Amino acid sequence: MKYSFFDLIRSRWSLVYFGFYFLLGMTLLFLNNDVSKAIITMMNIIVVLTPLIGTIFGVMYYYNSKEFTELLMAQPLKRSTIFLGQYFGLALSLAGSLVLGLGIPFAIYGVVGSTALVSFMLLLAVGALLTFIFVALAYNIGLANDNKIKGFGLAILMWLFLAVIYDGMFLISLVMFDDYPIDKFSLIASMLNPIDLSRILIILELDISVLLGYTGAVFQKFFGTSLGMIASFGLLFTWAAVPIGLIVRQANRKDF
Repeated sequence: MKYSFFDLIRSRWSLVYFGFYFLLGMTLLFLNNDVSKAIITMMNIIVVLTPLIGTIFGVMYYYNSKEFTELLMAQPLKRSTIFLGQYFGLALSLAGSLVLGLGIPFAIYGVVGSTALVSFMLLLAVGALLTFIFVALAYNIGLANDNKIKGFGLAILMWLFLAVIYDGMFLISLVMFDDYPIDKFSLIASMLNPIDLSRILIILELDISVLLGYTGAVFQKFFGTSLGMIASFGLLFTWAAVPIGLIVRQANRKDF
């Protein structure tokens, strides 16, 4: 993990990722002149861009380091040590670039002493969790497919489904069954997508649940409570923990 982390943190892609969020944060704060408005804008970017970057970096790093990984497996090292070390090194470097890239401009602007501090901390936490989730999902796709082109294609398709197609299917189902009580269905469907769940958490924290439209009151009633927040974060951690466990399982069973 230490080797992967320091190797990645020095790479130009990590610096580009850090610089992108740093410049974006500075620009949004300069244009909006309001921390809360900047956080709302950043939410819309982070819940889509962070999973995409995590997916691309995850599958790319797996395939690019495959020969080095096979060399490591010839040494007296556990497979779980190798693959979990690489995964956590990559996920921590990406999450660190995100947190520092946004944290520095917002700290300069004075978010620490503002009323939006909790919302900003939630934004960073959700962004970091999405990074861990999608890097783990991408790693599983890489382990399951030896063909690099197929692995990249499936990884992008996975992100596209969760970021775009899933929402479209969800909205269509709400329109088709609007004459029926679909409160529980809305909650369950949102929980089954980490991107939607992250977006709802931030929207409720910013007290702009009106953006959720018809189901806003339902989400406010559940996710707005302390129990709902704990359950939501528990689900996000589960979304990260299950793919991490599958990485170990696939690595131990795979014939390299």
